[in-house]
Amino acid sequence: MGSARYYAARRDMEVTDIMQPISKPADHPPVSARRVGVLLMNLGTPEATDYWSMRRYLKEFLSDPRVIEVPKAVWWPVLNGIILTVRPGKSGHAYKSIWNEERNESPLKTVTRAQAEGVAAALAARHGDSVVVDWAMRYGQPAVGPAIQRLKEQGCDRILLFPLYPQYSATTTATANDQAFRQLMTMRWQPAVRTVPAYHDEPGYIEALARSVVRHIAALDHTPDVLLASFHGLPKVYLDRGDPYHCFCVKTARLLAERLGWEPGRVQYSFQSRFGKAEWLKPYTDKTVEELARAGKTKIAVIAPGFSADCVETLEEIQFQVKDAFMAAGGERFTYIPCLNDHPDHVIFLADLVERELGGWVDGAGARAARDAEDHVTA
Repeated sequence: MGSARYYAARRDMEVTDIMQPISKPADHPPVSARRVGVLLMNLGTPEATDYWSMRRYLKEFLSDPRVIEVPKAVWWPVLNGIILTVRPGKSGHAYKSIWNEERNESPLKTVTRAQAEGVAAALAARHGDSVVVDWAMRYGQPAVGPAIQRLKEQGCDRILLFPLYPQYSATTTATANDQAFRQLMTMRWQPAVRTVPAYHDEPGYIEALARSVVRHIAALDHTPDVLLASFHGLPKVYLDRGDPYHCFCVKTARLLAERLGWEPGRVQYSFQSRFGKAEWLKPYTDKTVEELARAGKTKIAVIAPGFSADCVETLEEIQFQVKDAFMAAGGERFTYIPCLNDHPDHVIFLADLVERELGGWVDGAGARAARDAEDHVTA
């Protein structure tokens, strides 16, 4: 009993102290209200489709040793002598075919902004203005470093980094976090930081994917023979070195098939976007759709569960290049199921995932405030 009275009295003293206004010296610098920041990060985008804009973007992207694991002495002459001479024009043409002319930006930027706004609205409904949401691109603009600084200036002493890649890879998730950590290295007063883990097998993510498939197919005038889940590829050597991306992609495809409840073989997976002569993760998307067409699977649907937002790899590569390969091999009906983008199912899932990862940062603060208020009223 003595111990119980002691701790109760001590708690009451602490609550009383908390309830007292805090005075600051007259010359004390302004102090922002303490908040929690959330930074959504996606891959990146050029600022325009012209040669020099594309070259700047591609140089930043392809100079990242997380993306190209080739010794610099070997890679840089190839990059600067050949690739950055030829590829900007080709990539610029692809981007131009899907460019958001109204906003003068790539669809990836449009969608990522909308996702951030949706998540911000969802979290504001739950936590008021105590959580601040921003967004950035690993390559290009808006950049990661300035976004972290903006959050800090708004009073965020804790920041949750959220790379928008369902399946972890060193080439995506890790390099986005790396860029955030580089900014932290320059800061005198660092915020506390957490990172969101891969969510390739989260029930809410699988459910949102499945619902998008059912919704899309219900609007068609035919039933696809096969649903092909196409993921961005990686050189096979990255898998051999320990990157878990391949396993995570296969699991996503398997869980999606199980959730849809379709017969075995109707949901398949493949990997797209390879370049160069090295072996990449297999099966390859372009070869797979050709094989499906020749095997009599002339009606297919393609979904891209490795992308959180539609981009040049989905809107141009899948909808044009992959479709052309399928039709040329004898295919008859091809449909692309859009990424989850800023659909409400996706936004609510993202907000729920953020809230879970903020456990103790927002929930704990709310619980303490509620307890303090109750104690004050009953005292």
